[in-house]
Amino acid sequence: MPILIDGHNLIGQLPMLSLADPDDEARLVLILRRYAARRRGRRVIVVFDGGVYGHPEQLSGYGVEAHFARSPADADAELIRKIRAIRRRDEWLVVSSDRAVIGEARARGIPTLSAQEFARRLASLDQPRASLSAKRNDRPLSREEVEEWLRVFGEPDSGEEEP
Repeated sequence: MPILIDGHNLIGQLPMLSLADPDDEARLVLILRRYAARRRGRRVIVVFDGGVYGHPEQLSGYGVEAHFARSPADADAELIRKIRAIRRRDEWLVVSSDRAVIGEARARGIPTLSAQEFARRLASLDQPRASLSAKRNDRPLSREEVEEWLRVFGEPDSGEEEP
């Protein structure tokens, strides 16, 4: 499912990013690349309100396309233009908290998600996953089991000397 993201809306919802950071766009793109990599073939298009990068192609790659509008007003217009160009509407997801952007997507039958909810999804990527031992319900070995394994693998008994 391709995703169209309102970049600065999302940055404002991620606790590890700050809109005051001059590299906030690049940092978000790195997070989105990890997200896209975990879902092979995922296409992510992120649109930013202006920005310090004159060449967005420097940020694009690894499943993420970065686009910079000339002004904040242009970003919403760019997002709406892209929404109107979507043909397979049920295959896309639009991420924004902007009413006009969400309204346009919904009017065209395109699924939407708030920037806050998508930020929660991204944050869950960093949550530690259950360890393999927890999945297998491992338990500590009994003394008898340890002794048996030591015997099988030829470990010296407590009275024997090692060569």
